[in-house]
Amino acid sequence: MAIKTASHITISVLLLTLVGCNTMEQTSKSTITDKSLYERLGGKPAITAVVEDFVGRVAADDRINGKFANTDIPRLKMLLVEQICQASGGPCTYTGRSMKATHAGMGVSNADFTALVGDLVATLNKFNVPEREKNELLGALGPMQKDIVEKPQMSMY
Repeated sequence: MAIKTASHITISVLLLTLVGCNTMEQTSKSTITDKSLYERLGGKPAITAVVEDFVGRVAADDRINGKFANTDIPRLKMLLVEQICQASGGPCTYTGRSMKATHAGMGVSNADFTALVGDLVATLNKFNVPEREKNELLGALGPMQKDIVEKPQMSMY
């Protein structure tokens, strides 16, 4: 199962002859921009596929997999799907605890967070998520960093 890209959406729109092409182009652009990020990502099935790959990637990442040693992985996957679904404008409601409460006492550093984001980006790249959608998703999730990171990098000065 792959994430639908903006090009897949526009491909589904039949191309018209040169007559009326400008109108078609504006309609196509309008249709794409009117869709939520959730829809442009491909909905819950695509988000679920991304989460599956992402969690597997994190499990194999020796930089951060220790942070998940005592984690209920099926529950984590469910909550990540809810969280991404909600953050992208989908119909889901995140039912987990706040990011601050969830990560309290874990000692997550900026380096840990950066590794996690790197794993997510690698997964999004695997599914050929377009830059626009990737940036929107990372922008929606990025503000959580302040509630997740407990050990910001120390200044050298």
